[in-house]
Amino acid sequence: MEKTETINKEKTNNLVKKRLKTDLTVDDHIIQLFTFDYNQKRPVIGTDEAGRGPAAGGVFASAVCFNQTDRALIEKLMPLNDSKQLTKKKREALYDIILENSLNSIVCVEVGEIEKINILNASLKAMRLACLEVAEKLPQDTRILTLVDGNKLIKNYTYPQRCVIKGDSKSAAIAAASILAKVTRDRYMEKLDAEYPQYGWAKNAGYLTKEHLDAIDKYGLTPYHRPSFLKKHFAKQEQLSLF
Repeated sequence: MEKTETINKEKTNNLVKKRLKTDLTVDDHIIQLFTFDYNQKRPVIGTDEAGRGPAAGGVFASAVCFNQTDRALIEKLMPLNDSKQLTKKKREALYDIILENSLNSIVCVEVGEIEKINILNASLKAMRLACLEVAEKLPQDTRILTLVDGNKLIKNYTYPQRCVIKGDSKSAAIAAASILAKVTRDRYMEKLDAEYPQYGWAKNAGYLTKEHLDAIDKYGLTPYHRPSFLKKHFAKQEQLSLF
């Protein structure tokens, strides 16, 4: 087993040097990410979402296809990883690099639709729309594979697709999509925070922190809140009021 792994590692390193003309090896995380995508043997679209868990704001999804890569781009993307593992400063820097060097799309499904079709379906819809937009930018005869972060396939999506658990730490395309979705949603919540500063959305991104719940109890809900996410809280408050 160890001998086979060593041979495969050397083979990958040789391919990396030949393809990218870089001294980076499979020991470097950025090479691991791109090697995962290259091993699919066809162009890939990676997709991920941001904002599935919060109780306020829309859910965002992004799709990314690195249709052209070279040494310069790989080296610019060295910090690339799951967006949750990066500082805000690193995410912001990578955001612009990804936008400028990939085919990409970012889609938001707003609160009204989340409440109608539920958050899972809203997340998958945002992914589908983003992936279709990227697919349409590729030549029609391109044999693409869509890599979906998580364990749910995209509904009503005609292109070949594959779920990748923790894909944002395995695939370059998914990691890049996670960054675009995360940064875009954070900026969106900062704008909403300016409109409703009492809820602290610039800091909590709409998650139900104690401060956020206290603000809801004091000021009520806004049009940007997801009422279905607050049923348990209001039920608890109602029970407490009985004592």
